[in-house]
Amino acid sequence: MLLYVLADEIIDKTEVKYMQEAITIQVSDRAVRRATQAAAQTQKRIEEILADWLEWVITEMPVDSLPDDEVIALTQLQPTPNLETRLSHLLERNRENALDVDGKRELDELMRQYERGLLRKAQALRVAVQRGIREPHQS
Repeated sequence: MLLYVLADEIIDKTEVKYMQEAITIQVSDRAVRRATQAAAQTQKRIEEILADWLEWVITEMPVDSLPDDEVIALTQLQPTPNLETRLSHLLERNRENALDVDGKRELDELMRQYERGLLRKAQALRVAVQRGIREPHQS
């Protein structure tokens, strides 16, 4: 089955700007069935679901398959000040048992983002040392 999908490309990493390009891809019937189910559940178009999945795959590529410049960028990854501030606030409220269900859900999601960033940074440090583009224990 052929579908039209919007492909996103980040132009400027400091500001999130996207360039969209329409492309045609052939996907398996299995992928179409899953995308159709996800589209029905989320009230999105199939094309949006597939574009989201492609973006996720690109974002979650194994660190050892990234080019050197992206590995180096990941070694310098830091949480944003907004993330740190919000996490601190939610953690404090959680310690006080003052979080409602939405607050707990937000805390869980932000903690997943934070932990994922730490994991990606650690993986990038390992890969950078293995490739010889960074010294071990370099600050």
